[in-house]
Amino acid sequence: MSAELSSRRETRIDIAEVLAEAIFSGEYATGATIPREVDLCTRFGVSRSTVRSALQKLVNAGLVIRVSGQGTRVCELAAWHLLDPQVSAWMARYAQPNPQLQREVFAFRVAVEPFVSALAATHATATDLLAIETAFEGMIQTLAQPDLHWQGKSHDDYDVAFHEAIFTASHNLIWAQISHVLKPAIALIVSRSNHSADELEDSMSRHRSTMEAIRLRDPEGAAAGALSVLERTGRDLGMEDLVANPPAIAMPQ
Repeated sequence: MSAELSSRRETRIDIAEVLAEAIFSGEYATGATIPREVDLCTRFGVSRSTVRSALQKLVNAGLVIRVSGQGTRVCELAAWHLLDPQVSAWMARYAQPNPQLQREVFAFRVAVEPFVSALAATHATATDLLAIETAFEGMIQTLAQPDLHWQGKSHDDYDVAFHEAIFTASHNLIWAQISHVLKPAIALIVSRSNHSADELEDSMSRHRSTMEAIRLRDPEGAAAGALSVLERTGRDLGMEDLVANPPAIAMPQ
């Protein structure tokens, strides 16, 4: 294989990725028609089979539908496979301009995180508590750094790790798996929160209360702490309405 051919293969554009970015950013809105196969072939300089393969990835992800004689159209948000790891990753990378997606992700967190935190208060092991405390310590340490980084990780990285550790501490297989799949989506919301010093200090106080309730085996306190964290996030994101009337939380038995 020639060096030139090898280089071209290494730099080949991921067409599915480019189109996913356009969909998640809103360039192609719901119901919009994706450019024709022949136009995509010309745009990217690839064969028709390559374009079809890329479009099939989007079909499999629920983002688009292909109708004979009508082309390829963007599906309604409800059809998107948001729990698919690839779709979740696309959402985290490209969904910033899409307020509906941000609201849906945050509404999910409001619905489930208080309950999962209560589960963690019931089932967390010493190893789980250490993971939660380590993530919290990372958040605290980043506050003393001008760039909000400590030991190679950002404040947001530690924040996401904190919530992921709580999901793991629930010791429920489904919740733990969902946290892994939704990690990029949770990171999306975390990274959108404001980063002023006062807001971060307030947020840390709320995170600490949640952690302490889990450590003290207090399910109700853990649920209340998680909801308090989300109230702060909702205020930062301008989504206070989603936290104003949260769903009732059934305490784990």
